[in-house]
Amino acid sequence: MTTQYSRGRRRAAGPASVPRPAEVFTADRPRDSQREARRRRGPFRQITDFAAASGIGQKAGIALAATGLVLTVTVPATSPVMAQQEPGQPASAVSAAPQPEISAAAGAQIDFSRSSVVTKGDPDGKLKQLLSAQSAGSITRAASAGSLGAPLAQLTTASPFGFRVSPITGGAGDFHRGQDFVAQCGTPVMAAASGTVTFVGWHQYGGGNRVVVDHGNGLETTYNHLSSASVKMGQTVSRGDVVALSGTTGASTGCHLHFEVQVNGEVVDPTGWL
Repeated sequence: MTTQYSRGRRRAAGPASVPRPAEVFTADRPRDSQREARRRRGPFRQITDFAAASGIGQKAGIALAATGLVLTVTVPATSPVMAQQEPGQPASAVSAAPQPEISAAAGAQIDFSRSSVVTKGDPDGKLKQLLSAQSAGSITRAASAGSLGAPLAQLTTASPFGFRVSPITGGAGDFHRGQDFVAQCGTPVMAAASGTVTFVGWHQYGGGNRVVVDHGNGLETTYNHLSSASVKMGQTVSRGDVVALSGTTGASTGCHLHFEVQVNGEVVDPTGWL
């Protein structure tokens, strides 16, 4: 007989009329046997079994176990990173980050063009390095490219280096010893690199007023058909210094600059140095 209480509990008031069957409990669980087997295996056996199962190989696993290395497998996260909602923060604040307010006039023009990126090297330092290491005659065209500066602010070729039809005689097979650049008379002519002025005067073989700058180790540049010179013999000049003004003196048919590059006394194509 039992007595019912208000909280739902029951208390036996006497012995049960029918005895309950005894329940049998066991301490073994379904996977305990496997768990105990794993516990009995030492670290050496565990590493070799892992290596064999993962495809590394049993021998590699034995080597790793012998050296005592610990394998660490890192799995990169491929799922999107979601913002965490702070306690008391609304869901809308998590999904959309606050954006700054941007305003512009109705007639404003938007320019999406990128500003140009200009890198400036050290061509004068490059030339000094080339000439200090070797003679100008042994410098390759690939190494000399860009080592001389432009003798004019703007370079427009009027007649290239090499064989051409003579503008004076009209005969074919005339060898042009330099590069002609378009320049009105009186245009500033600049030194192509640092050096020493070794000649200022009249060139008897058609160059007219001429300036020669020696850059060392057999490298020279000449400036021809000038209207006037701005330097004197023996003067030291730097790259970009004005040495003369362009003209049409000597064997010339019009205002221009005849620019030559000489290596050990022999003329070469100036485009290989500019």
